[in-house]
Amino acid sequence: MAKQARYSVVIVGAGTAGISVAARLVRGSKKLKGHIAIIDPETKHYYQPLWTLVGGGAAKKEESEREMGSLIPDGVEWIADAVTAFHPEQNSLVTQTGTTISYDYLVVAAGLQIHWDGIKGLKETVGKNGVCSNYSYQTVDSTWDNIRNFKGGTAIFTHPNSPVKCGGAPQKIMYLADDYFRKLNVRNQSEIIFASAKASIFDVAKYANTLDKVVQRKNIQTMYKRNLIEVRPDTKEAVFENLDTKEQEVLKYDMLHVTPPMKAPDFIKGSSLEDAGGWVDVDPYTLQHKKFANVFGIGDCANLPTSKTGAAIRKQAPVVAQNLLALQNGSPLAATYDGYTSCPLVTGYNKLVLAEFDYNQLPQETFPFDQSEERFSMYVMKRELLPVMYWNGMLKGLM
Repeated sequence: MAKQARYSVVIVGAGTAGISVAARLVRGSKKLKGHIAIIDPETKHYYQPLWTLVGGGAAKKEESEREMGSLIPDGVEWIADAVTAFHPEQNSLVTQTGTTISYDYLVVAAGLQIHWDGIKGLKETVGKNGVCSNYSYQTVDSTWDNIRNFKGGTAIFTHPNSPVKCGGAPQKIMYLADDYFRKLNVRNQSEIIFASAKASIFDVAKYANTLDKVVQRKNIQTMYKRNLIEVRPDTKEAVFENLDTKEQEVLKYDMLHVTPPMKAPDFIKGSSLEDAGGWVDVDPYTLQHKKFANVFGIGDCANLPTSKTGAAIRKQAPVVAQNLLALQNGSPLAATYDGYTSCPLVTGYNKLVLAEFDYNQLPQETFPFDQSEERFSMYVMKRELLPVMYWNGMLKGLM
């Protein structure tokens, strides 16, 4: 017999976005307590912004991990299952165990999917043979192993031709590597290359100006409009496609840090929630689905034209929670999101540029000083303060 369940609110995904929204809904409405379910098969939750520092040897990866069960808010039922299909026309979804779950309101907070198979040869070799990546808990230690044992040669850092979590992360680890190579006295026999599918170092001119100077100061070679398509571990070759000419270029490496391509979760694709790219199709300001009024999308899985960061979710979560409660009460959706996102750009050990901007690529800075300058204080904030704010504030719906 088919299993069925019903909740007032169903949240898909217990990452940063899902837990933040769940906590805010429970705090904002006593009558929702006990009527919210959050669906996620993962047993661990990760504070992923720390992985840059883990890859650079400045933090331990264990600091980034918590038991999922310890983070689910009181009054919210955690269903440790995976969603396989959405049926928004029937206000229901189906899980891997064959359970049909019905809802009055749906919040899709499913994150994005790391597409390791998107680069030929990567999946088989990442974590060994000089190939590393900060983009998973399992492989992040390999980055630090490569950096601290580097004996000179060519170190390549890539940025794919897809949306990524935190647009600055692919280059942050490169700046830490440069610093550490200098400490090891191997920098003068090393070449560092930033091979990026993007057309420039950063999308916002104010911060790009600073980063261009950082790259120049550190003597890093930039190759733009280059997309990594293949890794050949036997010959230590990385194959790139020149996005302008469509020609292939082969570069030899001694160390290769890969930011893998990323895509929308497979279970969103093919559903009537998706846009043409497979992302959840929402209004960029209210975060309400464009077709289904009782559905909201948030975080990395939503088709919002802004960088996919935890800081963006911090501004999106109150909008989703307030608008869902307004909808439930028959009120207009008054809360709006302006595209705010933030990227704490680590430019070395003890140096950081705090980029904050909105949909219009205009700086939206928090502090009363020029945040495009490299600062020790902002590095300390990233290393010490932001994790505390995350675990004790954001995930509890307090900020």
